[in-house]
Amino acid sequence: MTRFHFAHAGGTNGEAAIEACIERLGPTLPPQGLGMLYVTDAIGDHLPAALERLKRATGIDEWVGSVGIGICATGREYFDEPAAAVMIADLDQTSYRVFQTIRDDLGEFSRDNGAWIARAPARFGVVHADPRNQRTGDIVADLAEELDGFLVGGLSSSRAVPAQIAGGVTEGGVSGVLLSETVAVATALSQSCMPIGPSHEITDCRANILIELDGRPALEVFKEEIGEELASDLRRVGGLIFAALPVAASDTGDYLVRNIVGFDVDRGLIGIGELVERGTQLQFCRRDAAAAEHDLGRMVESVKRRAGAEPRGALYFTCLARGPNMFGEASEELRLIERTLGDVPLVGFFCNGEISHNRLYGYTGVLTLFP
Repeated sequence: MTRFHFAHAGGTNGEAAIEACIERLGPTLPPQGLGMLYVTDAIGDHLPAALERLKRATGIDEWVGSVGIGICATGREYFDEPAAAVMIADLDQTSYRVFQTIRDDLGEFSRDNGAWIARAPARFGVVHADPRNQRTGDIVADLAEELDGFLVGGLSSSRAVPAQIAGGVTEGGVSGVLLSETVAVATALSQSCMPIGPSHEITDCRANILIELDGRPALEVFKEEIGEELASDLRRVGGLIFAALPVAASDTGDYLVRNIVGFDVDRGLIGIGELVERGTQLQFCRRDAAAAEHDLGRMVESVKRRAGAEPRGALYFTCLARGPNMFGEASEELRLIERTLGDVPLVGFFCNGEISHNRLYGYTGVLTLFP
């Protein structure tokens, strides 16, 4: 199988970045296929024009993608400059279906795509979502259930409009592409935050407020685990210590990382960025660059091994808190992937939240290979 056509470039403006990508794609493009486009928010306002230019230059009509504060390419990260990453997946037109934005329930989606799904069973989707839509988490869960399948992707990130691409430029919900079972994929997730203590049972809570863990005041348990130095000044835990909610029935020990949003020292309460229920489990975890680098290397090795064949292309969706904020300024996160994976065409972006299987994650990296 041939590698996917791929290009990435920065420029003085959006037009220059897109023209450089077109030139690097070369003249011998497939007559059909799926286009994937990720652009930095520095050219987000010009996304409709950039997309139309790519359609004319490549002859490819179907595109998906997103705006990001940063974007990913093979061994390279782009931030704070006009930049684009383009990949054309050489797929048969019957093997994929681009779907338009889902803003609430799946009624319209099912009417528009149900017949195609019945003809070409889709168990995998690449999706991009608007972080302003409060129903995004529910839509992702419902869509995965509808497909009885697996989703990967991320929430758009931008200092202006967090736009997505699904045929044309869109916003406001979840959009992307469904892939039939004839398209082989291998995917995995890497964490940035590592557990620092045992799992606890939530024995009392209200909405997103932890009242008791294992029958003891939640804040008392928390202070014991983070150590005396941090416990003496809770202002220092922001961006360092998080809540981790184990994923039920996960065979890999997977967990959802959520921010700690506040403390009530007098009453021993902790607020976290997720609704919780009594009887469920919770751990505390710490953001750790060395452990994150180790876990990323492990994850890439694992998904490469499962893919088997030389990958034709790859997608990578990673958290804004990773990249230069965790691994270093010189594209170290993407260079680590390249060292392990090889010179495989890769595109993606830095997200406001990552999507894997049927959930929204945070502080993770999600890699997908096309063998």
